Amino acid sequence: MGDWRDHGRSVLKGITWRVVGTLDTILLAWLFTGDTTKALTIGAVEVFTKIFLYYLHERLWSRSYLWRDITGEAHRRSLIKGVSWRICGTLDTIIIAFFVTGRYDAAFSIGFMEVFTKVGLFYLHERLWLRFTSSPPKSEQQGDLRVGELDVAETVPLNDAPNGAAFVEADEPVLTEA
Repeated sequence: MGDWRDHGRSVLKGITWRVVGTLDTILLAWLFTGDTTKALTIGAVEVFTKIFLYYLHERLWSRSYLWRDITGEAHRRSLIKGVSWRICGTLDTIIIAFFVTGRYDAAFSIGFMEVFTKVGLFYLHERLWLRFTSSPPKSEQQGDLRVGELDVAETVPLNDAPNGAAFVEADEPVLTEA
């Protein structure tokens, strides 16, 4: 099911997204209400509800193998995750904005505009997280065997060399882990 680092990663990812998302929500709320206090209130409430909701969303997706490619995450998967999160996030924003402003028009305007701003921001956030936290491509991981030609004088580092040897001399093709 994963270890504590998976949960910690989900928490940290949720926090970084929430900073970006809250700033966007505050700006949109201010644009549609013209009231800085209401905009900040909507953003403040959203920090708590959305971190919890995002954590749940991320845990569900981390357990799913839908639309993953060989290297882990496909662009299509990131886009679908963004859309599914946006549905949850938009409903949360509309509800909070209505309770703070008492206005359906402002609540739905903020929520509607967020569909566009947040999907784009979420996609960028997701791609940045993958760039900085994903494992090396499959060809760089252990387990792929390749045939390599070596000169007599070359040595080959081995991860699991017999008798604790760190290197083996080779003068013919050798199977090495890529």
